[in-house]
Amino acid sequence: MIDAKRLLDQLVGSGAAGGFAGGLAGGALASMLSGKKGRKMAGSALKLGGLALVGGVAYKAWQSYQGGAGQLSSGQGAAGDIETPPADGVFLPRESDAAGTNALSMLLARAMISAAKADGQIDTQESQTILNQINGLGLPADDKAFLFEEYSRPLDIAALAGDVDSPEHAAEVYAASVLMLEPPSAPEKIYLDTLAGALKLETGLVQQIHATVESNRLS
Repeated sequence: MIDAKRLLDQLVGSGAAGGFAGGLAGGALASMLSGKKGRKMAGSALKLGGLALVGGVAYKAWQSYQGGAGQLSSGQGAAGDIETPPADGVFLPRESDAAGTNALSMLLARAMISAAKADGQIDTQESQTILNQINGLGLPADDKAFLFEEYSRPLDIAALAGDVDSPEHAAEVYAASVLMLEPPSAPEKIYLDTLAGALKLETGLVQQIHATVESNRLS
């Protein structure tokens, strides 16, 4: 059985992934899939697990956006202040909800892998190289099989968005994608715009998610 929470830690490159990813948002595994080397997150964000980090970005952006009465709140993105959202079943499942934690982690992992394919410029040879690299990682067989399957399947934004069950989880799916693609290329910007539309996210919240990610990255 896949430990989706652990896999998300490795994709995000969070503190919970330990030496595997070295504290990068967009860690070793994400960098391998997307071809991008993530920039370090600032302050407390480095210490969070993948689910808490993605949830924390979405939660802070949501709070800032709502606090600004629907307007972009540029003054509320101070570096290093990403915190774990309440485990109340809204942004994060309750602590006793192991199935919910695994399901949300799996959804966010899928979002990051989907984002890694967003530029559409990976040819067959490059894809095979990446799959060979995945096979060489020290991951359990089930995790490798999941990565193989997700990375190999055609890009399907509608299917990803269709598995989102709440506006809060929609914000988290988008935040996971932004973490993967920051800064986005032109094709990746189109992907993010399409994803935001499929997730029915308000423009101001989308802008706040980007601002929250950027303000919490080290230069």
